[in-house]
Amino acid sequence: MFPTKTDKARDELQAGQRTLSQRERALLLMADGRRSLTDFSPLFPNRLEAEQAIQALVMKGYLQDAQAVAAAAAQAAAHAAALAPPAPLPAADPIRIATSTDNFDGKRSLATTRMFLFDICERMFVRRDPKFALQMRDALREARDRQAMLTIAALMLSEVEKTAGAERAESLRERIERLLPPAEVVH
Repeated sequence: MFPTKTDKARDELQAGQRTLSQRERALLLMADGRRSLTDFSPLFPNRLEAEQAIQALVMKGYLQDAQAVAAAAAQAAAHAAALAPPAPLPAADPIRIATSTDNFDGKRSLATTRMFLFDICERMFVRRDPKFALQMRDALREARDRQAMLTIAALMLSEVEKTAGAERAESLRERIERLLPPAEVVH
């Protein structure tokens, strides 16, 4: 069995909700549909207790078997496809529109860059590392020039690279370069 969380479990894990024990909450946190009973066993004195705890959470509606859910979804999709009218034939030549997924044409500014960095901070660090997020938000509020903004961005991007990979960090780095005003050339 590869248990996964239900909506009831997600509600339980929200701040302020505490109806389950710490061990049961840990099980809910780990239940992602990819971990099996073997992965949960270290939380308990023995494998039997882990299995009983998982079954109890399934019975209470906090967990469900990911494989059973996937099979039910596939069966429902097959049933819906059987009942659906046939799909219309596609046009001979679909119309191609040249677009970019990131076509920012706005004005380059420190304010725009700051807001983008605040957004990265909120999306990537608030849940994972609240202290780091707080430090970055405070630093962004104090940043007044291009160099300060680049320093903060470099710190954030090094963390992004650790957690989301070099490719993600590089794409964010490119976006930041497009948002920052050009460096002033001193002769």
